[in-house]
Amino acid sequence: MSLEVSLLCKNYGSQKALDEVSFTAKPGRILGFLGPNGAGKSTTMKIITGYVPADGGQVNVLGEDALLHPKKIAPLIGYLPEKNPLYSEMYVREFLTFAGGVYGLSGAKLKSRLGEMLEKTGLWPEQHKKIGQLSKGYQQRVGLAKALIHDPKVVILDEPTTGLDPNQLADIRKLIQDVAQDKTLILSTHIMQEVEAICKDVVIINKGKILAADSLENLQTTNQEIQLVLETEEELDLAWFEQFGQVHYGQKGKREIRIQVENAIQARKAILTLLQERDLSLVNLGQSRKNLEELFREITK
Repeated sequence: MSLEVSLLCKNYGSQKALDEVSFTAKPGRILGFLGPNGAGKSTTMKIITGYVPADGGQVNVLGEDALLHPKKIAPLIGYLPEKNPLYSEMYVREFLTFAGGVYGLSGAKLKSRLGEMLEKTGLWPEQHKKIGQLSKGYQQRVGLAKALIHDPKVVILDEPTTGLDPNQLADIRKLIQDVAQDKTLILSTHIMQEVEAICKDVVIINKGKILAADSLENLQTTNQEIQLVLETEEELDLAWFEQFGQVHYGQKGKREIRIQVENAIQARKAILTLLQERDLSLVNLGQSRKNLEELFREITK
């Protein structure tokens, strides 16, 4: 594992911000780090990156103890906090050159990384503009370029797409996916559709405790009841279908019903038989599961 967090604890006075938080992140698999406001996401990320000390637990980054050796770990991590810290009076190229120097880059190596980051983040045409003159989307690109300038192995992004329009969102999402191909990347966001689109693993935290930590696929399929959606030309009676599971009418009135079933294959066969017996005209018989937003609300209640 590139990143292992084990039994991490943090207290602010009598308040437990983190209560034995444990999870792992792997290279090439974007991890969505989710939770309501105040759940402990930012605190966790700040501890991993060395900005905040922990009160207990362990953080292992590429085989190194991040809590004991934060200065040694810092060059291995790229971090974009929620409040993107930029110098608005500096020019884009000037700022990224400065950021690279902070990480010890110089000469040909710095020039090479600078050109690569300007190209990858789409900042090449904007490199001679002051950061304060850029749009929110381009300022986020500058923050991403700063987090990546030293070619870190672990990348942590806290709400990187907040405030972006749909076009900017698509561009930044593509950039994140490209970056994650050979790095361990943690993405904190409130946009569930974003997680479903690009994340392979999910951690859900609430009130300082981990409530779920699994692959997105497992989270969306394990212990979920399957819902069949049936639509016909004729009106339906719920009593006809109660033998298959919990049933209610759908959005199209009495011509559509939704049935919670345990075995979708058997239920579909039985429903089709019943429709034939009652001479009903089938329009649609589909299957759906709860999306990530619905699961998130259930888990964090």
